[in-house]
Amino acid sequence: MPIGRAAAVALVDLIGWLRWLLVLRSRWKIDQRTVSSPEISLSDRTKTPGFIPVRFPGSRTRLTALNRSSAWLQPSIAKSRFLLQKLIVFSSKELVSRALAGLPVPRVPVGPLAVHYCAKVSGISVRDYTSSARKLAESVIRYAERFQPDAVWVSADTWVSAEAMGAQVGVVDEDQPWAGTGMPLVRTRADVDRIPPPDPSRHGRYPLMLEALQRVVEALGRDFYIVACFDQYPFSLAASLLGIENLMVKLHEEPQLVEAVMERALEYGLAYGRAMAGCGADMLSGGDSPAGLVGPRAYGAIPWAFEKRLISELKSKTGKPVSLHICGRAGPLLGRMAQTGADVLELDYQVEVAEACKIVGPNVAIWGNLDPVAVLAHGTPRDVLDAAAAVIAAVWTSGHRRFVLSSGCTLAMETPAENLEAMFAVARQTNVFGAVPRTSLS
Repeated sequence: MPIGRAAAVALVDLIGWLRWLLVLRSRWKIDQRTVSSPEISLSDRTKTPGFIPVRFPGSRTRLTALNRSSAWLQPSIAKSRFLLQKLIVFSSKELVSRALAGLPVPRVPVGPLAVHYCAKVSGISVRDYTSSARKLAESVIRYAERFQPDAVWVSADTWVSAEAMGAQVGVVDEDQPWAGTGMPLVRTRADVDRIPPPDPSRHGRYPLMLEALQRVVEALGRDFYIVACFDQYPFSLAASLLGIENLMVKLHEEPQLVEAVMERALEYGLAYGRAMAGCGADMLSGGDSPAGLVGPRAYGAIPWAFEKRLISELKSKTGKPVSLHICGRAGPLLGRMAQTGADVLELDYQVEVAEACKIVGPNVAIWGNLDPVAVLAHGTPRDVLDAAAAVIAAVWTSGHRRFVLSSGCTLAMETPAENLEAMFAVARQTNVFGAVPRTSLS
């Protein structure tokens, strides 16, 4: 980065931090009175000197004036930062990177979990998308060019690592992702011992995925934030290798077998993640949804420990941020999830974002969490606008700074383009303090 631009960025950061401190101070002056209308007029805003214009659809709370000792600073700070940001244009990659690091950003970054949805944008089947490096990469690139998200995802399905380890995997339908097609790979400890050491250069679809990632990084890596999915965390991968029902039984009857499978799964996750980092991924993402089925106590006993180990190894070996995703109602697990060392938690729509911000603390980023089906796939653009603004409001009022607006889970293929565009519109017109222009919601 040129010295002049670097100095300007540092000044923006300083100004941003100062304004943020003033905003936090103003939150002590919250007026809880009920307003007669959910809309606050521009004239109403300007009646109170120093009022910070923050309004969300349906909100019945607003901030009153800054105390007079700091109110006079607000216009100067805002104007200075506005002028500087006019001179400094952050790329989407820089925007997401700064948001995840807790640095000031001019607006909310957005990066929905678009995986098979990219196949729809490209006009190909899911089978083609998950079976060809060229077609997968071209689909992600077309999606990025069409919608201009800040982050894109490189992922195929949740069976890439299981296949690499020897599981029987295949396509069951043209528009369905790959899945297990045979008997579970592991029944005994001897089966675990027969799994070869990981080799991302030749096992299963690992080479295909790495080629696809390289193509995406080459085409988009300069401007877009690239998230590469290293597939599954050890417990989730063990569910694919043992069978989910058998895993739950063995967890109590033969925990040594489960841990042996997870040890080998950890080796594969680490090897695959390191290979993805070597291809230029900006962040490494993995899922562990079956871990959400065992309850907080059992989660802390085995799945959590392996998540923590894998995250630690990936971060130390690659220097990349690592995220953790557990589908569904992960609220009871959030405290332990935040203690895994994950830089980012991808939250599903069932998780209350405001509460999550309090639980995970200021050093863990949140990526989420619009309902991908009821809101994004089956709602109206207005539904999306309101839901997105509400999530941003929840994050802002909690004082959380590390945030990327996204779907709670992968986008459904039937998601209307206008709904996705509405989501992007809210993010692009929402500054770091949550101020959504009235025109964008009218």
